[in-house]
Amino acid sequence: MRKEIIKTLIADFHEKGIPSVKPRLLEIPINSKKIIALTGVRRGGKTYQLYNVINKLIRKNISIKNCLYFNFEDERIDKDAFELNSIIESYQELYPEIKMDNCYFLFDEIQNIDGWERFVRRVYEQISENVFITGSNSKLLSKEISTSLRGRSINYEIYPLNFKEYLDFKDIEINLNSTRSVSRIINAFEKFLSGGGFPELIFIDDEIKDRVLQEYFNVMIFRDLIERYEITQTAILKYFCKRVIGNSAREFSVNKIYNEIKSQNYKISKDTIYQFQDYVESIYLAFFIPKYLPSIVKQEFSRKKAYSIDNGLAVAVDTFFTKSKGSALENLVFLELVKSGKNIFYYHGNYECDFLLIENEKVSEAIQVCYDISSHDTKNREEQGLLNACNEFKLKKGWILTLSDEQKYTIDGITIEIMPAYKYFLAAH
Repeated sequence: MRKEIIKTLIADFHEKGIPSVKPRLLEIPINSKKIIALTGVRRGGKTYQLYNVINKLIRKNISIKNCLYFNFEDERIDKDAFELNSIIESYQELYPEIKMDNCYFLFDEIQNIDGWERFVRRVYEQISENVFITGSNSKLLSKEISTSLRGRSINYEIYPLNFKEYLDFKDIEINLNSTRSVSRIINAFEKFLSGGGFPELIFIDDEIKDRVLQEYFNVMIFRDLIERYEITQTAILKYFCKRVIGNSAREFSVNKIYNEIKSQNYKISKDTIYQFQDYVESIYLAFFIPKYLPSIVKQEFSRKKAYSIDNGLAVAVDTFFTKSKGSALENLVFLELVKSGKNIFYYHGNYECDFLLIENEKVSEAIQVCYDISSHDTKNREEQGLLNACNEFKLKKGWILTLSDEQKYTIDGITIEIMPAYKYFLAAH
């Protein structure tokens, strides 16, 4: 690839400057002396976290020209004939006066280039310890980090906005003692429940959000899955992805999907379906959480529950998801727990409990999710599932998260707190 193109990309970035960036709750260190790896779903905010790093450096009187930002998804790049070292050579030719060990290297979606891990390691060991990389595939990045970059890197997972960040982006004050503030928060929560938290969409007209989200989905399918893994059964893959997302917050069965596909006279093996499941999780399109069991092996082979990366994406991809408000709320609660770094399982003893949170290898919290608990039968079912889990794991308290119901009481020595999900989210932060 010609150096002139690389120089143009580098110089254009410096001349254009950094767009204004809304801060996120996650703080990325700028002087850790480690390779900082940011992984997460496409369009989830990784690039803007890099911009935020550059803005922090500029505030510390470090010139933007000392920051070599390079986006490996720029359409002017020929990935098949790209020599990574030409980036360093081009940068040095552009700015011969800059000392390389004072530079910050920010490589966006570098996983797309063969041999990237050796290049990053060489930059880190021989040129500068200030290296930041991003990638939209957790498996590819983590595999190389755990081998070539072992002990030299710190990984951060970047997700779409959590609810507090969503309120911050919309400039909504968080004051649960103010009637006006609470009213605005509730209104925002209902939009968040159906619209999701992809950062770019906060500032886009509602009329085109679904179309933008469908485009996100298509790019993930074609660029992150079909191109990356050279998948030929594209129709089956797309059906599989839609099936997973449309059935978020439900138990996921490879056998069931396999039989559905087979009944339509498509030929595919169960092993391929399992591969699809692994691929979908690797690009953060969906999560599959196991049932909590005493044996790690049994957990691994238990039937999983599937959750979509974003409620808005699920609504745009499968209209069935829109009709199930209970599933939408459960999916949203799951995402908030994931974004706060929780280790999550579901539980099924005599009754089901939606979420168990694990800390220090012990169950620390049990949570049920129910959109509307006004029905006596519904309330009784949720209580039974929660009490069953609390008794099994010796917990003194459990939560039932709802859209708007609120109550606190004790049954057989166990406190049950029914709380609007938005209050739980905000209290957690």
